Amino acid sequence: MELLSSAWYVLRRTTFDYQHGDGHWTTEQRETYDRGNGATVLLYDVEGGTVLLTRQFRYPVYVNDHPDGMFVETAAGLLDADDPETAIRREAQEETGVRIGALEHVFDVYTSPGSVTERLHCYAAPYDPADRGRGGGIAEEGEDIEVLELPFTKALEMIGTGEIADAKTIMLLQWAALTGPFRTAAG
Repeated sequence: MELLSSAWYVLRRTTFDYQHGDGHWTTEQRETYDRGNGATVLLYDVEGGTVLLTRQFRYPVYVNDHPDGMFVETAAGLLDADDPETAIRREAQEETGVRIGALEHVFDVYTSPGSVTERLHCYAAPYDPADRGRGGGIAEEGEDIEVLELPFTKALEMIGTGEIADAKTIMLLQWAALTGPFRTAAG
């Protein structure tokens, strides 16, 4: 294993032997980008028919042809030293101003398994619009987050228009429509 970079996260090149399905062996080489595991949450208000999302500048999507780099997505963050539930409660409060009560684990995903090691723990939780705090992220960490309260049906439409292009957000919105809290409203 060779360490290529550890500036922002860790990039390694690994050489390994791999046995193929037909039994023959090859020596393979892969690079992996380790940024740690993360958690995300879809905050929803069934009574109001809304979801709470964030909008912030994401440089990697900007340099890959996203028009302005302003990305609409669910609240999310790295676990750091916390377990997934503790981490997403922290991130949701920092980013959206919501203190999560009941929290439902929906699924875990690997969003880019060809090169990124991150496993993302995906949750959903109700919120009460009356209990929302300020949110907006932590300025000292360079966060400048806009909180968006959107009708659930509008959020689904935004997938089709490309206004929501974030994988974790799309998966959680589709879960909410198919088997989650909005399954009757979306159909």
